[in-house]
Amino acid sequence: MPFIITIILLFSVGRSIAQGEIDCQRPATTNKTPVPEIKTVEWKGFDKDTFRVADRACFVIKPPQTAPGNPWVWRARFPGYHPEIDLILLNKGFHVAHINTGGTFASPGAMEDWDQFYQYVLTHYNLAEKVGLEGVSRGGLFMYTWAKRHPESVACIYGDTPVCDIKSWPLGAGKGMGSEETWAKLLKHYNMTDEQARAYNNNPFDNLEPLVRNGIPILHIVSEDDQIVPPAENTYILQERYHKLGGEMEVISVPHGTKKTNGHHFKLEDPARCANFFIKHCSVR
Repeated sequence: MPFIITIILLFSVGRSIAQGEIDCQRPATTNKTPVPEIKTVEWKGFDKDTFRVADRACFVIKPPQTAPGNPWVWRARFPGYHPEIDLILLNKGFHVAHINTGGTFASPGAMEDWDQFYQYVLTHYNLAEKVGLEGVSRGGLFMYTWAKRHPESVACIYGDTPVCDIKSWPLGAGKGMGSEETWAKLLKHYNMTDEQARAYNNNPFDNLEPLVRNGIPILHIVSEDDQIVPPAENTYILQERYHKLGGEMEVISVPHGTKKTNGHHFKLEDPARCANFFIKHCSVR
């Protein structure tokens, strides 16, 4: 009998150890994720929560009253540019969110930080699972890279003169001005050689099938004389490919940008049109 008991005990201990090894391999649960310290400041009459996720500065601007379904927009890069759209959305009950991944060009590490931020704001603010993405210039790299990682989590995409090909900007291999210094930084973040980056095949206008399958509508606004991110090398190629795949995409064309920005930026004449795009596709009733 003692011998049998010993075998049973050894079996139980071994099973517990094996189970413990399995448990150690499981990802940490949300409950174990540190809760960021939140500081609330005023932004244009709204409450703006500031905090850190993945050791990056983040914010969520809160509406006076949340719209049904808890809709939100996620600003990618340059979150202070053309705030007219966000002000309309805040007054319609949207939250506006941002994580500062700086000059990382939507590198794999930056996208992991985006994933952490997304999970945190969904849990803490009870926001909608599908978000409207809003990106300016190089913000296009962030929007489309994350959207293709998680197409089921995207309600719509709005790009303001967005970069759709790293060869156009920052390389400047086409008619655009490019930036040699910025191209060198991108190579470091992507951990690529110049040759590898020139052959890169996951630019925003590449591999669009997941977005089409998930029925994600797209709206871009561009200036026709943009010498930094020429629309012919970026937005219009993406639009042609998206339409061929059966996707829904519209482009607002502005004839001229400002001379100071080499045509890249401009006055937003009709912010309500852009805001209504989010209102239509983010299930606001």
